Amino acid sequence: MRVLLFTGKGGVGKTTVAAATAIRCAESGRRTIVVSTDPAHSLADAMDRHLDGTPRQLSEGLWGQQLDSTERLEEVWGEVQEYMVSLFDWAGLAAVEAEELAVLPGLDELFALSDINTLASSGQYDVVVVDCAPTAETIRLLSLPDVLTWYMERVFPVERRLVRLFRPVVSRVTSMPVAGDGVFDAAMRLYERLGGVRDLLSDGERTSIRLVVNPEKMVIAEAKRTATYLSLFGYHVDAVVANRLLPEAVADPWFKAWKAAHADHLASIEESFAPLPVLRAELAPEELVGRALLSDFANDLYGECDPAALMHSGPAIRVEADGGERVLVVPLPFVDRDDLEIGRREDELLVRVGPYRRAVTLPDSLRRRQVTAATITDGALQIRFQRGTE
Repeated sequence: MRVLLFTGKGGVGKTTVAAATAIRCAESGRRTIVVSTDPAHSLADAMDRHLDGTPRQLSEGLWGQQLDSTERLEEVWGEVQEYMVSLFDWAGLAAVEAEELAVLPGLDELFALSDINTLASSGQYDVVVVDCAPTAETIRLLSLPDVLTWYMERVFPVERRLVRLFRPVVSRVTSMPVAGDGVFDAAMRLYERLGGVRDLLSDGERTSIRLVVNPEKMVIAEAKRTATYLSLFGYHVDAVVANRLLPEAVADPWFKAWKAAHADHLASIEESFAPLPVLRAELAPEELVGRALLSDFANDLYGECDPAALMHSGPAIRVEADGGERVLVVPLPFVDRDDLEIGRREDELLVRVGPYRRAVTLPDSLRRRQVTAATITDGALQIRFQRGTE
């Protein structure tokens, strides 16, 4: 089983690349499904077929689906939503406003994670190809398992006990609705649906993320930041797709400066992301819509390569011995020292890169040791722990 996630800045052509990859996988004999987690779905347009929230067979060995969070609300979130609507109604909001506010930001990402995990574990598919939302939403999507696990293990049990304790008192002094056990049970069911998501997505043998870029300075810069954030959460990027390169056949002098800029940006991509393989795709002479054109595009992009294969196996978070000291190595390519903050809380190391923070649970061998130094070396954060007994 392989899960391939394609992401990149909006408009770089990640939907085209994802759809073409799925078609190539299906043509090789693998049962393949391509799904879209982008709220602004364009997968159906690329495939030139109707798609909805249910897997739909598109051809021999190929299925497609556009994940729709609204279809999961009643199934998983209905009781919580009902409580929140009653709470907002008590606060004086109109019914329509209350219903809109009851759908919390981030729910669509949670349901998308749940559905990806369900598809991967169903045994019905050999390859799950995911057309992700633009990079900012993708990073938020992939950081949710860490954030939710931290909340459910540390905060959720305390909140539930406090509500049980004070519910009788609050009910006597106010008419404000108080969450019952059913609300907490619904939240727990949602959490349980995400069971195994973190293990699946961080397993480099099963899941790969591929960054789609155009030969443009801003696009490349965002892809570098994305690679850093993905490494922070332990996800594996195994390839970069340089899309919409000007073909060599374009010889008009008007394009001379443009072609020179593309050549410079391509060299920058290959140098910056090395040793990741960089797959190249030329700017198509027509809009890539429909299976035939997407299949041709995939053939040009992958050549003789297997699109479902693991194209690069990079280093993960690891602990190394250096004499009596221990060194925790966290790969963070392209990280800017000024954007990095490190802290410690009991058995967790808190690492913040820009707006994203991850709590790294320390292994037993490091919990009783104190941090002595932290450096950025060769694209990795190296945190040294003092000598001590294991």
